[in-house]
Amino acid sequence: MKHVPALAAILGAIFLSCGAQTALAGDGSGGGRSRSGFITEVDAVERTALFRADRSAEPVRLKIDDALDPRNIPEGRKVLVHTRTDQGVERIQSVSAMFLDLGLDTVCALLAIGFVGGMLSGFIGSGGAFVLTPSMMSMGVPAAVAVASNMCHKFPKALVGAYKRHKYGQVDLKLGLVLAASAVAGVQIGIRIQEAVLNRWGGAGSNLYVSLVFVAVLVVVGCVVTRDAWRLSRGRVAGQTHRIARFLQGLKIPPMMHFRTAGVSASAWITIPIGLGTGVLAATIAVGGFIGVPGMIYLLGVSAMVASATELVVAFAMGLWASVQWGLDGMIDVRLALLLLATSLIGVQLGALGTTYVKDHVIKLVMGVVTLIVAVSRAAKVPVYLADLDSVALGPGTRSVLNSFSFWTLVAALAVAGVMISWALITGIRRARQGQKPEHDPLVDAEPSED
Repeated sequence: MKHVPALAAILGAIFLSCGAQTALAGDGSGGGRSRSGFITEVDAVERTALFRADRSAEPVRLKIDDALDPRNIPEGRKVLVHTRTDQGVERIQSVSAMFLDLGLDTVCALLAIGFVGGMLSGFIGSGGAFVLTPSMMSMGVPAAVAVASNMCHKFPKALVGAYKRHKYGQVDLKLGLVLAASAVAGVQIGIRIQEAVLNRWGGAGSNLYVSLVFVAVLVVVGCVVTRDAWRLSRGRVAGQTHRIARFLQGLKIPPMMHFRTAGVSASAWITIPIGLGTGVLAATIAVGGFIGVPGMIYLLGVSAMVASATELVVAFAMGLWASVQWGLDGMIDVRLALLLLATSLIGVQLGALGTTYVKDHVIKLVMGVVTLIVAVSRAAKVPVYLADLDSVALGPGTRSVLNSFSFWTLVAALAVAGVMISWALITGIRRARQGQKPEHDPLVDAEPSED
C-alpha cells in the first residue's frame, strides 16, 4: 500500500503532462515547426538557407532569424531545424546537429556506456535506460534522438529476454499482450507530445521536457527504492498482496480477464491505464518499466518475478512500434543503437550473474543510489535548457559550471554502478568457490526486465 501514492503521483503527472502539452501546442497556430533534414546551402549575405526536409523531394529556401549566426549553421549534415512563421515569412529559429561525429573517443564512450547500462539492466531488473538516455544527452545527442535510439536498441534485447523467460514459465503472455495493446497507444501519445514540444519550443524545449520528466520520475523512484532497501536490510518485508490490489481484484467491471500464469483476474479498465502510462513514459524518456512493473505488482497483485518477465513482452511491442514511428520521422541514429546493443548484451549477463550472489536489499540499494545520482545530473541541466529558451539569464561561467557538474555527476553514477555491481559479482564468485549457496536461483533471475 505504501507504494500506491508514488505510483499514483507518477501516473497523474504523466496524464497531466499529456493534457498540458497538447493544450499548449494547440494546432500550431503560433507557426512553430520542427523538421529533420539537411541544409545544403547557407547564404550569409542574404541570411537564407536552402533546406531539404526528410521525405521531401524539393528543398525550400528559408530566412535565418536575426538572433542566429549563419556561420554556426552546419551544412551537409543531418539537422533538426526549428522554424517560426512571422508575418508570412518562415524563419529559422534554431538548428542542431542530430547525429554525433563518431570518432574513436566517442565510440569507446558509447561502448562503455552500453556495457554499464547492460550491467544495470541485468542487476536491477530494468533496461538501464534511465542511465543510457541521459548519457547520450550529455554527449550532445538531442533528447528526441536519444530517446528514439534507446527505444530502438531495447526491443531486440526484450525479445530475447521474453523468449528465455517464457521457457522458464515466468511470462504471462496474455497479460503481456493485453498491456502491450494499450502501451502502444500510450507510445503514440508520447510521441505526439514530443512532436508538440519540438514544434513549439524546438530542441531546447525537448531537452528541457525530457529532463524535467526524468528528474520527477527518478526522484520518486529513487526515494521509494532506497527506503525499501533500508527496510529490507533491517529485516522488514512487505505482504504478499497489497490491499489496493485485493480491492481492485474485487471490482468485477466487464470485461473481466483471467491471467493464468500471473494467477490473477482483473477488469480491462484496470489494465488499460497501466499500459497507457507505461507507453507514454517509454516514448518520453525511454523508461516504461518504472510504471509497468509496479503497476502489475501493486495494482494487479502479480508477483515480482512474473511482472518483470511479462514486462519484456510489453517492452518488445513498445520498442518495435516506437522504432517504426521514430524511424519514419528520421529520429533514430542506428549507429548509436548498434553500439549500445553490442556491449549491453555482454553487460546484462554479468549483471544478472551478480544478482545470484547478493541479497535483495543490495539490488535495491544500487538502483536507488544510481537513480538519485542521475536525477541530480539531469537537474543541473535544467537551468541551461531554460537559458536556451531565454527564460533565465546565465553567464558563460555559470553555464560551463552547470554543464561540467552535470557531466561529471553522470560519470560518477556510471562509476558507482560499475563498482557496486563488480563488487557484488567478485564477492559472489569468491563465495561460490568457498561452497556457499547463492542468494537466488540463476535460472529464475538470469534474464532481466526492460524498463
